[in-house]
Amino acid sequence: MQESYGVYSLLPPLIAIVLAIISRNVIVSLLIGVVSGYFIMEQSIVGALLESSKGIVSLFEKGWVVKTLVFAIFVGSIIELIQRSGGVDGFVHFLQKKKKLVTNKKEAELLAFFIGLAIFIESSITSLIAGAVSRPLTDKNGTSREKLAYICDSTAAPVCTMFPLNAWGALLLGLIGSQVEAGVITGEPIRLLGSALVFNFYALFSILLVLYTILAGIDFPAYTKVETPHLEFSEKEGDIFALIVPIASLLILVFVFLFITGGGDMLKGDGSTSVFAAVLGSIVISSLYYLVKKSMPAEEILPAIWRGAKTMVPIAAILIFAFAIGDVTVKMGTGIYMAHFANAILHPALLPAGIFLLSAIIAFSTGTSWGTFSIMMPIAITIATNTATGTETLLPLVIAAVISGGVFGDHASPISDTTIISAMAAGCDLIAHVKTQLPWALLAAFLSILFFLLFGYLAL
Repeated sequence: MQESYGVYSLLPPLIAIVLAIISRNVIVSLLIGVVSGYFIMEQSIVGALLESSKGIVSLFEKGWVVKTLVFAIFVGSIIELIQRSGGVDGFVHFLQKKKKLVTNKKEAELLAFFIGLAIFIESSITSLIAGAVSRPLTDKNGTSREKLAYICDSTAAPVCTMFPLNAWGALLLGLIGSQVEAGVITGEPIRLLGSALVFNFYALFSILLVLYTILAGIDFPAYTKVETPHLEFSEKEGDIFALIVPIASLLILVFVFLFITGGGDMLKGDGSTSVFAAVLGSIVISSLYYLVKKSMPAEEILPAIWRGAKTMVPIAAILIFAFAIGDVTVKMGTGIYMAHFANAILHPALLPAGIFLLSAIIAFSTGTSWGTFSIMMPIAITIATNTATGTETLLPLVIAAVISGGVFGDHASPISDTTIISAMAAGCDLIAHVKTQLPWALLAAFLSILFFLLFGYLAL
């Protein structure tokens, strides 16, 4: 078993989270968390600084990290191109003037909500598209950026896990399949995952609560100052296809590259490669469309691409340090330390709720739901199969508990890449997004625990 530094393994993520909340400087907070972790392991300031540098540099040797960073940066280019070409003006004119579909705050928020439901290819793409498309309308109608970030975040990962025809599904099927191959459980991975998704309570409650806040007209505190004069789009017709072409090409290309990288099976496709290739392909296709339609002068396209990319460099820096602290928690055995008590202290009926809480704590501490799935899925399945009674009925529940707990912890964590990207998409302050989303995430988590307790007892 991997070495664990015990209770000390909790310190780096806790230090990063507390400092981020207090200082509102996420990059510095994450860096301090990384260095503190290596200090515990190296017992030397010099060693900690040296290993921190090595750890951060080594991230660039990982293909998925580089692809994720390129994706995050060049999404900024797509957003800039859409704005400069008149795509946003055209979309707003179409909704407000031509079709009169969005005329008030509630309808603007519902637009973001339904975009989030409709796009379940990849959580980052869901948040980014919902935020970029809806933000002019929500700004214009008085919705705070914090509420838009909440809508983007809570209809991203939950939807991706409810309809896992994407990289999320590929990961989960792989984790379950590895347990089938190891002989821990029997059955078809896709059937086992499908039976578990019925109990994905956090995703369900998260989506329902978003809809409730919209229909009930609940306002979120507005910490982010919004300059509105440049959002007066009503007099400009623009070109709606200048928005549709980049977004549609991005979505279609993700499917295409998932199919290609999966050798004909999208569920086996490489998610990071697919979004990386799709964002670059979308920029090329969009640029060609703008040239043909003369939406932008040729000499303005390349500067717009670089200008949009530059706006995302700070976000890329945050992602790098978030990945770095995730590596530190793996090296220190944070997940292992928190998980090894479960089998000894939990009654079988309490197992789903316990797995949910444990997964949530790990995801919150590490800032990654995927990492949590990877840590907890084998543990949860092994514990369920070693339970004296109710194995067949408990198994879907514990699989769902891992998924739900991972998504909840990821939502609540200020060092999560999905939290960061949702704040970026909505154009609001990261810590403000965390603070305003947390009460609703906790309510969804509370309801999830109740249902996991109820079904845990019914399963025995």
